[in-house]
Amino acid sequence: MVYKKRLLQIDSDVQQEANRELVKLAPNLQRRGFLTASGLGTLGLLSGCTISDESSIEKALMTISRFNDKVQAALFSPTALAPTYTPADMTRPFPFNAYYDEDEVVEVDESSYKLELAGLIGNKSAWTLDSLRALPQEEQITRHVCVEGWSAIGRWGGVRFSTFLKTIGADTTAKYVGFKCADDYYTSIDMPTALHPQTLLTLTYDGEVLPPKYGFPMKLRMPTKLGYKNPKHITTIFVANAYTGGYWEDQGYNWFGGI
Repeated sequence: MVYKKRLLQIDSDVQQEANRELVKLAPNLQRRGFLTASGLGTLGLLSGCTISDESSIEKALMTISRFNDKVQAALFSPTALAPTYTPADMTRPFPFNAYYDEDEVVEVDESSYKLELAGLIGNKSAWTLDSLRALPQEEQITRHVCVEGWSAIGRWGGVRFSTFLKTIGADTTAKYVGFKCADDYYTSIDMPTALHPQTLLTLTYDGEVLPPKYGFPMKLRMPTKLGYKNPKHITTIFVANAYTGGYWEDQGYNWFGGI
């Protein structure tokens, strides 16, 4: 019942804004029917229209995407666990996935690497890989789900992210945790997902040092999120209350990105 009330509150502000934007784009549609359409129904009406105002379309779709983000956040459980698997279930080889080809994978020098910290964090001292490896380590075998429609099961090892955030004195009441990466990728996640028990700052894959193609020196692994939300080659982590978007999110992908 709590979720229902929260969703009604979302509908009263974000969805009405989306409807207003879409009405501007479809003057030939009956106004009453258009305004009373649900979120998904409104998007369906849009897909059937012939519209030339691309900037207005983008604005309307981004509004609906924000609505979708709030719905997913309202339904997200900080304790519900994603399925785990056995070594026999693993996908071999685990697929490479990025916005560039595998022969363009960035090479990070371990000897000079330091993880930088910024934002609402008590101790912003940089971390070497050796210092990260000295923290308690754990493993998970979970499914990676790509927005393109495929999935794969892999074995990841590293530091529970909630443990790391506590160690550095991060403000866990803040809204966002953001990531900058050596391959110029960037993204941000909600704090409840950052604190989820299966969110892992991974340093190994299948018992070995994380290979460059899978994100060396580290990848954030979140089995509760779609693949594009799992940044690789992380160089900076920051905590903030200001929305910072992401590489794909700024191009129209859903920001929450939950499975």
